[in-house]
Amino acid sequence: MEIALVLVALAAGVLAVTALSDRLRVPAPLLLIVAGIGVSFVPGVPSVELEPEVVLYGLLPPLLYATAISTSLVDFNANRRVILLLSIGLVVATVAGVGVVVHALLPGLSWAAAFAIGAVVAPPDAVATTAVGRTIGLPRRIITILEGESLLNDATALVSLRTAILALAGGVEAWHVGLDFVRAAGGGVLVGVVGYVIVAWLRKHITDPVFDTGLSLVVPFTAYVVAESIEASGVIAVVITGLLLGHRAPVLQSAQSRIAERMNWRTIAYLLENAVFLLIGLQARDLLADVGHSDLPWTRIAGICLATLGSVIAIRMTWVFVTRYLLVRPTPDPDLGATPPWTYTFVLGWAGMRGVVTLAAAYLIPAETEHHEILLLIAFSVVAGTLFLQGTTLPLLARWLDIPSPDPVDDALARATLLQQASKAGFAALERIEYADPHGVEQLVRQRVDQRNFAAWERLSTTVGEEAPSELYSRVRSTMIAAERARVLEIRSAGTVPSDVVADVLAMLDVEESMLDIGREESERVGEANRRRRPAGSVCDDLERYPVVETTEDAVCAACVEEGSHWVALRQCLECGNVGCCDSSERQHATRHFHETGHPVMESAEPDEDWRWCYVHHVTA
Repeated sequence: MEIALVLVALAAGVLAVTALSDRLRVPAPLLLIVAGIGVSFVPGVPSVELEPEVVLYGLLPPLLYATAISTSLVDFNANRRVILLLSIGLVVATVAGVGVVVHALLPGLSWAAAFAIGAVVAPPDAVATTAVGRTIGLPRRIITILEGESLLNDATALVSLRTAILALAGGVEAWHVGLDFVRAAGGGVLVGVVGYVIVAWLRKHITDPVFDTGLSLVVPFTAYVVAESIEASGVIAVVITGLLLGHRAPVLQSAQSRIAERMNWRTIAYLLENAVFLLIGLQARDLLADVGHSDLPWTRIAGICLATLGSVIAIRMTWVFVTRYLLVRPTPDPDLGATPPWTYTFVLGWAGMRGVVTLAAAYLIPAETEHHEILLLIAFSVVAGTLFLQGTTLPLLARWLDIPSPDPVDDALARATLLQQASKAGFAALERIEYADPHGVEQLVRQRVDQRNFAAWERLSTTVGEEAPSELYSRVRSTMIAAERARVLEIRSAGTVPSDVVADVLAMLDVEESMLDIGREESERVGEANRRRRPAGSVCDDLERYPVVETTEDAVCAACVEEGSHWVALRQCLECGNVGCCDSSERQHATRHFHETGHPVMESAEPDEDWRWCYVHHVTA
């Protein structure tokens, strides 16, 4: 009963604090840690000890899997060099650097113990980084790199920690360290790929979304445990399985299965991510009580903790700038149309928050290790310090350095363009189908597809204060659905229709209403972005100066032809007539042309499309 009450109180506390953080517009991780620290000192609150096995086997697999299945494998691969340098190279550098600092400052500490605490504090946390980064709206490329780094760096850190613990127990040879890394990485990849193949085969034969979702709940734990049982990296196994299954989900799963899995994992991640930060804060009282028995004065202990925190931050900042200019050579960013400036690198270095894996790994250090209680406090100090110092200043830093957030208007244009391309493929397939159509089904299909595409384009409407047809439809249909639901509930109360039938009808109304809600929320985001960019009643002078023209027939992107790359759709500059590929294409030559020339307006060069786009004001016509 006591355990049940603690779990219920933990879940309720997570929901209450996250709701408060939304109202205060404060990142939830920071508020949860503060709440946890405060609650831990309340008399009568039971001690909640963070067992490393609970974190590594209970919390880490689902958290990693939830992030992996939602991470773009294409974006991950595009940034693989940076991700690997951070998740392997930076972790090893941090282990060595922190080990030297702690060994020099903490008297009587062995080199093995010093490197062990270096491995503990080395990996930034996927949960902390993603939670704070997405809250403040960092550019997608930075988020992708941070997520990719934090998915893999736990493996490097845990292998390093395992090696240091073996050294504490009686020595370890250099060849054993290399073999351990190879076995952990290679075994983890092997288990991950095998897990993907098995689950992919099963999903090809599954049609029940409930069974499919149940299968997905088992996958991360199975991959982690199997890998760890053969002394491979469970972290890498879960990440590889999640990345591959997430990438192949549109082919392997039904639409219902994908929707159900997406919502379930969003809910699981939401609860576990926030519970993790509350648990971190709850460790404060016990850690401080244990350090009170140390022979070292508090000032010395505080100095060691601060020095370790400073070393962790300094090593990361140095690493990201050295590797950027010596090894990485960044490619153009899709959202910028140019190579990311040094400010991106600075934010990438500053966003190195630590989390629950660091604290859990600290408890893996044997209790008989010299200064064990101080090592635990160092880990807690680095977690709390990076979250508060970097987490609270990151939004201010991003604004001061003028780091752009993803633009809803640009996203809406890309979404509308992509839907247009998908519709062309769909209509081509429709033309190839042989069927009798006495009821005008083809016309109805074309009409509905066009209405969907029109709704996407209308979200980019430049007419301020006027309700677009799709917005009017959403408002009217929502009112109708409310009346329909009320009538269905009246009939349900009368008991004249079977409850299963009533539930099916209510579910149909819910699906339709949820689609309307999603469209309405997207329209509001785009509208707000447009209002911030241009005052009410203003007109885009550039769009007025450049009317629609007849675009070049049989147009090609000359730059793509020269480079040997492929385009998705073509755009024509209305200033000079240059034809370039769209932003959905790999090289994005139309946007590059704007950045190079400043020519403000382009027109779609695709057949049967006559819309224009202003790069300066981000509006369409």
